[in-house]
Amino acid sequence: MTDTVDEVRIQARAAGRRADEAHRPVALITGASRGLGRELARALAKDGWRLVLTARGAAELDETAAELSALTEVAALAGSVVDDDHRADLAEAASEFGGADLLVNNASTLTGYDLKGAALPTLAAFPLPGLLETFEVNVLGPIALTQLVLPQLRLTGGAIINISSDAAVEPYAGWGGYGASKAALDHASAILAQEEPELRVWVVDPGDMRTRMHQEAFPGEDISDRPLPETVIPAFRALLRDWPDSGRYLASDLLRTKEEV
Repeated sequence: MTDTVDEVRIQARAAGRRADEAHRPVALITGASRGLGRELARALAKDGWRLVLTARGAAELDETAAELSALTEVAALAGSVVDDDHRADLAEAASEFGGADLLVNNASTLTGYDLKGAALPTLAAFPLPGLLETFEVNVLGPIALTQLVLPQLRLTGGAIINISSDAAVEPYAGWGGYGASKAALDHASAILAQEEPELRVWVVDPGDMRTRMHQEAFPGEDISDRPLPETVIPAFRALLRDWPDSGRYLASDLLRTKEEV
């Protein structure tokens, strides 16, 4: 039986483009200064990807860039995904590397403001400026950045990974703003996948992780039982290796599939 178009494409990407030093793939990752974003940047750097990284915290982003610059080419630009000029700068930086093969929309906010140790607000008490910022960071920012990077991804036959959460599909008290914004991103991703059939648009729910943001959601609680972000990185490697159809994926399922292979 002859290989399908997708199988040929997977084989070409695995054996061709990524093995060609002149055309090493390029990833643009938001929220890359800590947590899952930083671990994914580390993994891709080790795999030879060139990186365009961004985060709001300049100091932490600079530390990440300094570490990964020993492994690959890195362009690090501090800023917010809700800033028009910053998004344009990110797209330009990817273009200067030859065009993005992968866009990872990882930057997120729980509430759009500093909780300062307080519990997540109920929808009845959610400050509206914070709710607006939550949707701008978690939904509008990723969509706007995707619009800018899409021409590059079309040329490279690339992929988009939008980071989601179980809060997008399960109702948890206090998670109304975050969960609703992630549900909106999930749905927008599904529509984008229909509109851009030559690309891969993957939504990934990584599961609970031991991150600063997760700790902020549970002030005063011990979250040491949650897995560290690096434990789910093999799930993302499985996506990029196997190149499955666009869709929503649980990291736990991808990890299980990897173990069964």
